[in-house]
Amino acid sequence: MMIYERVALLGLGLIASSMGHAMKAAGLAGEITGYARSAATRDAAREVGFCDHVYDTAAEAVAGADLVVLAVPVGAMGELAAAIAPHLKPGATVTDVGSVKMAVIDAVGPHIPKGVHFIPGHPLAGTEHSGPRSGFATLFTNRWCLLIDDHAAPEPMARLRALWEGMGANVDVMDAAHHDVVLAVVSHTPHLIAYTMVGVAEHVRRVSDSEIIKYSASGFRDFTRIAASDPTMWRDIFLTNKDAVLDILGRFSEELFALQRAIRTEDGEHLHEYFTRTRAIRRSIIDAGQDTSAPDFGRAVAK
Repeated sequence: MMIYERVALLGLGLIASSMGHAMKAAGLAGEITGYARSAATRDAAREVGFCDHVYDTAAEAVAGADLVVLAVPVGAMGELAAAIAPHLKPGATVTDVGSVKMAVIDAVGPHIPKGVHFIPGHPLAGTEHSGPRSGFATLFTNRWCLLIDDHAAPEPMARLRALWEGMGANVDVMDAAHHDVVLAVVSHTPHLIAYTMVGVAEHVRRVSDSEIIKYSASGFRDFTRIAASDPTMWRDIFLTNKDAVLDILGRFSEELFALQRAIRTEDGEHLHEYFTRTRAIRRSIIDAGQDTSAPDFGRAVAK
């Protein structure tokens, strides 16, 4: 079952810690090393134990690694890639787990030495929690991981695909530009809308904080769950995928204006048809196994 003898995780938050747990559970890596910029994060990772060794420098962590995973915010990946480049093992594979791909390729690609394979990736999995204590082995089970075929050699691509499948993920391959548009629709813009709705509630001075908390229905609770995600990560995502996000926001505004008009003119037929059509998308997501019909959407299922 072992796919890589030595895997280095750089950045020890939710995704990296979950990868560590999943690889250990399935025996996919002979040794797992880790590095994080914060000493407190490194100490926490040592206590949790999803890495065999946690180092104080990225150079130490990547030494001899067959796979290096960049699991830091998108805005920090270029600097990290430059720092580890002289220490990468010839023939190694470097991948990432960032939510934006074109910007990562631009930032990381120039620093990858000849003879080292760079295969960008993105697991579509997560929770509102962050940090090394938040990871769990089943985070990727039946979730998608998208790999970017940027002229990758077949053997390194096959090994990386096998790793993600071994951690329970479904794997698909696409180009970077298409990835960024898809994620703008299914993740980035919904997060921005959630942040905005929570901000609106905060600024409605007629409603006290206690009432917002006391009377929050499931819709607002879901907004707050999404808006609880890491601010640094989402700042970088919006700045690095701004073209796709702005395009989708424009389309969203057009749809919103049409709904405003229907409400203003009491066009119930338009509203009912629109809600019926969009409701079908929710059912399709459940049928595809990407969520459940449970009242809490399965989010309270024990880890």
